[in-house]
Amino acid sequence: MSAPEASSTSKGGPRAQPRAGVGRPPSAFRIGDPLGAHAFVAIAVCVFVLLFALWWAATGTGWVKPIFLPHPGAVLSKMVELALDGTLLSDAGVSLYRMAVGFALASAMAIPIGIMIGCFKTWEAAIEPFVDFVRYMPVVAFVPLTILWAGTGDIQKFVIIWIGTFFQQVLMVMDCVKRVPPDFVGLGRTLGLSETRILTRIVLPSSLPGIWDTLRISLGWAWTWLVLAELVAATSGLGYRIVVSQRYFQTQTIIGYILLLGVLGLITDQSMKALERVLFRYASRH
Repeated sequence: MSAPEASSTSKGGPRAQPRAGVGRPPSAFRIGDPLGAHAFVAIAVCVFVLLFALWWAATGTGWVKPIFLPHPGAVLSKMVELALDGTLLSDAGVSLYRMAVGFALASAMAIPIGIMIGCFKTWEAAIEPFVDFVRYMPVVAFVPLTILWAGTGDIQKFVIIWIGTFFQQVLMVMDCVKRVPPDFVGLGRTLGLSETRILTRIVLPSSLPGIWDTLRISLGWAWTWLVLAELVAATSGLGYRIVVSQRYFQTQTIIGYILLLGVLGLITDQSMKALERVLFRYASRH
């Protein structure tokens, strides 16, 4: 045995090799590298600042005419004007109400159905093909029918949001349930648990984080279908105001309301993301 080998073994065996990547700074192109919360926020803010600077430069130097893309100052001024006269708050409140109700109805129906067809093959055979059939029908095609069925009031908006989110949610919830390892279910049967207790003690805790992610994703669809419904047939709401502004070439209002929709969506999405870390600490992902 050579001297170095004898030295290493005499001190407790071969030296442990350092893990790959340990001690290196995070890389933007190394798969799985962690990133601190402060760095994450800083990068995200820089992206928004850069996009805003490009917008400011393009409009401030005259590269883009105001009729196509108004200056940020003009958009801000118009939004302040609409906020002061109550129009902005009224439109946002109506749209938030419609989106919340439609999304809640779709989710309350989709989650139990998705869990059922994810657990039981008989119900999957009965429901899943029909859901697949309907979800490929374009939601836009239902708009004239929903106006005929429910008029142009809030119920029509609820129906459009429900059609646009429910069928997708059912299949995504089903997939979350199916990803529960079969060994978990087998362990429950080995311990003598009933089917109900296996569902409530094993299947649901394992699948709920994925179901929550499904709700986050489908929340974006709910906003999209809400605006579509308001663009076509409404007398109030964010989508309605965008259509009215288009008729009078009020581009600053259109851009402002589109940005407001993005802000509202970002707030709801990040709120659900933060709530996920509280509700499902047992399944925290790094």
